[in-house]
Amino acid sequence: MTEKSGRSFLTLLEHTTGKLRSILRLAGHVEKNPEDFRGPLAWKTVGLLFEKSSTRTRLSFEAGIRQLGGGSLFLGADIQLARGESIEDTARVMSGYLDMVIIRTFGHDRIETFDRWASIPVINGLTDGHHPCQALSDFYYMEKVFGGLSGLSMAFVGDGNNMARSLAEGAALLGVHFILAAPEGYRLPEDEVAHLDSLARQNGGSVRIVSDPREAARKAHVLYTDVWTSMGQEAESRQREQAFKGYVIDGRLLAEADPSAIVMHCLPAYRGKEITAEVIDGPRSRVFEQAAARLPLQKAIMIDCMERKGQ
Repeated sequence: MTEKSGRSFLTLLEHTTGKLRSILRLAGHVEKNPEDFRGPLAWKTVGLLFEKSSTRTRLSFEAGIRQLGGGSLFLGADIQLARGESIEDTARVMSGYLDMVIIRTFGHDRIETFDRWASIPVINGLTDGHHPCQALSDFYYMEKVFGGLSGLSMAFVGDGNNMARSLAEGAALLGVHFILAAPEGYRLPEDEVAHLDSLARQNGGSVRIVSDPREAARKAHVLYTDVWTSMGQEAESRQREQAFKGYVIDGRLLAEADPSAIVMHCLPAYRGKEITAEVIDGPRSRVFEQAAARLPLQKAIMIDCMERKGQ
C-alpha cells in the first residue's frame, strides 16, 4: 500500500478549514482568469472510473480536465473491475497509467480501499456516504451570492443522505449554520451530528436536526433539497415517498425563509416531489447557476491535488 501524504480528496472532513478556504479562493481565481490556468494538467491523463451514472460530475470534470490542458479517459462498466478484478489490483494498475483518478461508486469503503492502494491522487465524484465536490462547489456558489459564508443559515429538507452529510461537514468547517429537516429513520446519526456541531461551534456555525421543515426554513438564507430516492435505493421508492410527504420545498416553505433566500438543488430534480415546479423554475431558484459552479471549483480541486502530489 502507498503512503498518501494527504494528496487525495475523499471527504471534506479530512481537510482543515484553511485548506477548504484555500481551494475556494483558488476556484475564484480560476473562474475569473481561466486563461491563466491552461497548463496545470498539461501532459497529464486523468481517469474517470464511474460505477454510477452521471451528468454534471462527468461533464464538469471532463471539461475541467481539458481546460487545464490534460486528457481524460472515461472508464465505465466495461473494465475488468466489473467482472471481479479486485479494487486493490485495479488501483495499482491504474496508478501505472494515469496521473489522477476521479471515482464515482457505491460504498465509501470502495474508494477508501482504492485510495490506500493507489499511488496517484484520488478524487471522490460521489459515494453512498459522501459527495464532497458537489458540497464544496455549493459553498463556493453561496459565497459568491452572499459575499461570504459567516453567519449564513442553510436548511436542508429531505433525506439525511450523502449530500446532507457533505454539506453538514462543510458547514462545520466553514462556519455556516446547517439544519437538516428529516423524518425519523432518515437522519444523520446523532453522534455524527453532535461531533459536527461541536466542530461547527469552533468556527462560528452549528449543525442540528429537526423534524419540522418549517422550523428549519425559518429565516434561512438557503433552502436546499435532494431527491428522496438516491441511486441504488430504487426498491425503497414507494416507502420513501410516504416517509417524505410534507418534506417539500414549495411556495409556502419558501415564504418562511429570509427575504433574500435562494433555493438550491444538486440535481437531478423531480418536480412535484421534493420540490415544486413553481419554486425550482421561479425567481429565487439558483439551481442551474449552482450547477455551473462545479466547473471552477473542481478545477481548483484538481490543481490542488496535483500540487500536493508533487510535495
